Amino acid sequence: MKEALKPAVGDDDKRWFAMRDLTRSNAKLPAYKMLAEKNIKCFTPMVTKFLVRNGTRKRVVVPFIHDLIFVYDTRSTLDPIVAKVQTFQYRYLRHTNRQPMTINKEEMDRFIAAVEAGHSPQYYSLDEISPEMRNRKIRIIGGVLDGYEGSLITVRGSKVKRLLVELPSLLAASVEVEPEYIQLL
Repeated sequence: MKEALKPAVGDDDKRWFAMRDLTRSNAKLPAYKMLAEKNIKCFTPMVTKFLVRNGTRKRVVVPFIHDLIFVYDTRSTLDPIVAKVQTFQYRYLRHTNRQPMTINKEEMDRFIAAVEAGHSPQYYSLDEISPEMRNRKIRIIGGVLDGYEGSLITVRGSKVKRLLVELPSLLAASVEVEPEYIQLL
């Protein structure tokens, strides 16, 4: 029986790369802005925070994890940028010989669509997610998130139901869902 050969992944294949942005949090040109200027598709989980500047309180949108950015492009496009900009780096898989961390395109597109469809997504690092949060498995039937599967998160005292959507080994987000679209699995 012949072993199935996987096609070789070359430098010209577009993939989602998990990257690091080592600029300071108050930098004028963080990586997500630099990549937007170069018309390179990227995604950074953003949250709203209140900051006090010059004695006035302002609402600003900032990255949830400052040094985490997802970039969709080819390795041959990103390598020159990484070589030129010292604060922009690949995230590498552990126990490998400098193999960049990539995310499956379908998983990443699903995560981005879920986050952008929700009104106020809440992000969690993996150490914040407890086994109790993954207890009740659900599927969304109808609505914007039709077909999504994940865990149901309920907050004590709140009438809002949230769906937990995860990027394996990186990040998770919860988005609001309407109770009539929830089907328990």
